[in-house]
Amino acid sequence: MASRKLFYGLLIAVVAIVVWIVADSLSQPGISELKGEYTEVAFFRNENNTGPIVRIYSVYAPDSLWDEMEQYGNYMPHTKYGNTKVFFFNQVAKTPKEIAPESPYFDTNLGQDCIAMYEKTAMGQVNFVKYPFK
Repeated sequence: MASRKLFYGLLIAVVAIVVWIVADSLSQPGISELKGEYTEVAFFRNENNTGPIVRIYSVYAPDSLWDEMEQYGNYMPHTKYGNTKVFFFNQVAKTPKEIAPESPYFDTNLGQDCIAMYEKTAMGQVNFVKYPFK
């Protein structure tokens, strides 16, 4: 009888831990919880799966909410020893629709309209620069 109570007690504990893990996994913060409006316009990812992965984004952000822009960059995917760059623009018409794999990543005339750049380097260091091309 005591072994039956121990079994059910352990079963209840395991089920509670599993429910807690699943609930915590599903309630993680994401881009949808940011106050600003962010629209990903263009994206580039190199096809090299054996070396460093490079991701470059151009994003329309009508407001200059610097902390949220940095948070948006933190939410973007990043691979160890890879590089992630996010360029923010405040005008839809002047947000690059195509991104090249190497610098300059987009038409240099559009650089004047870039309000911020977020970069996460291969070693995980974060750089956030306001008005990077001015």
